Amino acid sequence: MARSSVERSVFLSQLLLAGATLVLTMISFLVDPAALSSPMFFAGVVAIFSITGLAAAVPWRIIAKAWIAAVPILDILAISLIRQDQPQLGATLLFVFPAIWMSMHFGLWGAAVSVLLPAILTWGGELLRHSEETIDPAILPRLGVVPIVLAFVATTVYSTTRKAAAQRSLLRQQADLFEQALQSSRRQKQTLDELFDAVDFGVIGFDGSGRVNLINRAQRQMVAPYALGHDAIVPAIIYREDRTTPYEEHERPFQRALLGETIDRETVWFGEPGQAQAAILTSSRPVIDERGQYDGGVIVFRDITAELKAVKARDDLVASVSHELRTPLTSIVGYTELALDEDIPDSTRSMLEITSRNADRMLGIVADLLTAASESTQTLLMVFAPCDLAQLVRDGIESIRPVASVSHITFSTPELENLVFDADAFRLRQVIDNILSNAVKYNVANGRIDVSLRAATGGVAELRVHDTGRGMTDSEQAHLFDRFYRADSVRNSAVHGSGLGLSISRDIVNQHGGDLRLESERGKGTTAIMTVPMKDREPAGDSSPESKATV
Repeated sequence: MARSSVERSVFLSQLLLAGATLVLTMISFLVDPAALSSPMFFAGVVAIFSITGLAAAVPWRIIAKAWIAAVPILDILAISLIRQDQPQLGATLLFVFPAIWMSMHFGLWGAAVSVLLPAILTWGGELLRHSEETIDPAILPRLGVVPIVLAFVATTVYSTTRKAAAQRSLLRQQADLFEQALQSSRRQKQTLDELFDAVDFGVIGFDGSGRVNLINRAQRQMVAPYALGHDAIVPAIIYREDRTTPYEEHERPFQRALLGETIDRETVWFGEPGQAQAAILTSSRPVIDERGQYDGGVIVFRDITAELKAVKARDDLVASVSHELRTPLTSIVGYTELALDEDIPDSTRSMLEITSRNADRMLGIVADLLTAASESTQTLLMVFAPCDLAQLVRDGIESIRPVASVSHITFSTPELENLVFDADAFRLRQVIDNILSNAVKYNVANGRIDVSLRAATGGVAELRVHDTGRGMTDSEQAHLFDRFYRADSVRNSAVHGSGLGLSISRDIVNQHGGDLRLESERGKGTTAIMTVPMKDREPAGDSSPESKATV
């Protein structure tokens, strides 16, 4: 049966004394063989070896610790027998072994016993040896050295043991803390691994030397149809946005990420041209350590093939519907113009003129829908000529007033300042109509719309349209000018729209060199602010309106 740590410690401590005693016995045999025949010397030596056998035989693990102290105490008694018989042999030095043992394992009382007991036995033995004669003063210093040396040894061992015990306790606490931190780190790593494996986008992490240390399940599944080999993390060849031009090795997003480059939403294509391909949106960020040094990074891959297909299907639908609307609208415009050429009453003519103007505007809107759905970079056609912005605003209000009256919405329009400058009147009217239409659609019943127009500093015309409607949150305002965007608060409401109006309107204003912005607060209404530079544009050739058309 294997020994316990307590039994090994007792036996080894005793074995040291037994070894030293054996060496002393051999020296005694060489110096004075007759000493071995002395009963007291022999008894002391035999006692030490017997105690050693006892230390090896007794199951100390099941005995109280205090009983272990009997072993070094018996050793002190045995050493005293050897010294009493052979005081010149140097057996006094053997007292150091039990002194170390007791000071180390039995604390302060053990250290005191290991010093006092040998001193008492040593002095008592000398008194017994010289009981009938006077003690030689020459041996007194030698007797005094014994307790002093043992006290020094016991104090040193006791102090060292206490410090060692404190250090062990501290190390144990630190080990416990380290173990807790290690377990926490393992839990966090396991949680992160499960988290990364649960997401539907690919993640690759790498250290400063470029060695991959993280790849999630989604990334492996994403590249499986296109990569060669089970351990591949990205396809051998990837293609640019045209889906046919391969990346050079050093231009591949993954290679650039390994060099610490930041990549923002770059689209690449997996798969060979002519076969099934996947559009992958790629982003990467470097990891910087506490010293500001590059320490690896992470790159994220997200499959957006379905999203691109949905956008393409949406644009195709818009284009198809717009084409279908163009034919009947063209017919309406044509027959309206023919009707206007006839001799008709003035009241009928007025209504037909309104119909004609609005039909023309609808044709323009349909054309804008086709432009918005197109993948080309073609901008809106602009025809610049002198126009009065105030008159455009008045016409827009007059056109939208019947719709506003349904919800009892009133207009507040102080005297509008006439501002005449070169602009595309049709396009600016489109912007004004969109702003006024939104102010009516997103207003409340019995609400109000305040319209102001003025010449601002820097030769800029500024139009402000403020409504008393529901207003918008900051998150909604962040996407107002995105194509086809509609706020969550109105998407499922009775307010209809395509989400294209503001996007097209801003493009029109930007092509005029101006700006369109909205200021809104939830529950406090919205203010649309359009600013357009008031400057005459030099014609390219002649002064005809066609010469001022821009694309």
